[in-house]
Amino acid sequence: MATQATTELETIENQINETKTDLRSIREIVKDLSKPIAQKHLRKRRQGGKEIIYLAWHDAVKYLDHFAPGWCYEIRSIDSVAGKLILTVRLSIPSLEGIIYREATGQEDEDLESYGNSSSNAESMALRRAAAKFGLGLSLYDQNK
Repeated sequence: MATQATTELETIENQINETKTDLRSIREIVKDLSKPIAQKHLRKRRQGGKEIIYLAWHDAVKYLDHFAPGWCYEIRSIDSVAGKLILTVRLSIPSLEGIIYREATGQEDEDLESYGNSSSNAESMALRRAAAKFGLGLSLYDQNK
């Protein structure tokens, strides 16, 4: 597993070195990812008796593709604690300063009785939270308080 991760990291670093002129500063990338999300990409759902506004994972991927080309993410760990599946991901963005990463967790009840399944829901949550650490949809967390 460590060898595979090392090989993947070396591959990413080689790609960065080859396209160094195409890279942007992480500050510029975060500034772009922090821009307001187009209303057409926002969704609503009821959770805990309250309506929340959110960005679907597949739309988050489109924003990352546009503003942070070359981004990647990996599942770092999967745990089960007290009937909850807890998944940790690392989102990596190549920039002029090097590969910058943020990690986040997502959790879901293992005995899920709603849409999706526990692993895909936890993964979606973790990806969106990691992206929020780069600014994507961060303002939505304030709106949903």
